[in-house]
Amino acid sequence: MKVLISGATGLVGGALAASLSKDDHEIFSLTRSPQGDRDIGWNPGQGEIDVEKLAGFDAVVHLAGESIAEGRWTAAKKHRIRESRVLGTKLLSESLAGLDTRPRVFVSASAIGYYGDQGDKELGEDGPTGELFLSEVCRDWEAAAEPARQAGIRVVHPRIGVVLSKDGGALAKMLTPFKLGLGGRVGGGRQWMSWISLEDLVGVLRFLISEDSLSGPVNAVAPKPVTNLEFTKTLGRVLGRPTIFPMPALMARLALGEMADELLLPSTRVKPAKLKSAGYAFRHPQLDGALRAVLGMG
Repeated sequence: MKVLISGATGLVGGALAASLSKDDHEIFSLTRSPQGDRDIGWNPGQGEIDVEKLAGFDAVVHLAGESIAEGRWTAAKKHRIRESRVLGTKLLSESLAGLDTRPRVFVSASAIGYYGDQGDKELGEDGPTGELFLSEVCRDWEAAAEPARQAGIRVVHPRIGVVLSKDGGALAKMLTPFKLGLGGRVGGGRQWMSWISLEDLVGVLRFLISEDSLSGPVNAVAPKPVTNLEFTKTLGRVLGRPTIFPMPALMARLALGEMADELLLPSTRVKPAKLKSAGYAFRHPQLDGALRAVLGMG
């Protein structure tokens, strides 16, 4: 299989590329700085892409986008978060739609931020959208893939939860304070966290490439979401450290600004309804086992 990946140097894209390469699939990278024969150049902000090299792929996996967790959310940062996702997806989608030889599947990432703050409500893929900034971004992000869908390409949007990896993402940022015994719940701790191990996310992306019955939004989360308090206690137990230093909501807002109200304090209780119906077998369905596997403490 010949697969094109955007964001192939990121945490998720790199892991997916490595996994597919081990099984002898041909992996190409969509990148702003092409250097080798398997790099295809593009510049979403300028509307530029090397269209002639897009033909002949079996699958395209689109993961690129401005980091939402790095740096304070200024107006300029929020603009980059949105535009990097919406403009990039629109450019790639339109380019794929215009090919004579189109890929059979376009896996275009989204996020559980689509649902916003929904309290204790269990959310399948048909759950209501939220009213936060990231909810709007996710709606526009997914809509930007419509040209590919209209052209007959199977389009799938994995709505990705909190990715657990010691090498990057939210968990990597938590490890140092938790190992020092300085970890604790955020806010009241009652907000739901929907998570997935990096290994399972790679498995899910591969499943979405191969499973022809799946299209549209697919919740890429483990089947057992937890509250922030439960997550905190479980991580502390796995690391053998106390978790007695909470971060009140006010402190989180002072430290992180709007990011706190978008990433740390909303409650999003998401279920992988479509994945379970399609028969995906999670490697790490429970948080304790997932953390021990991710941290090499199994």
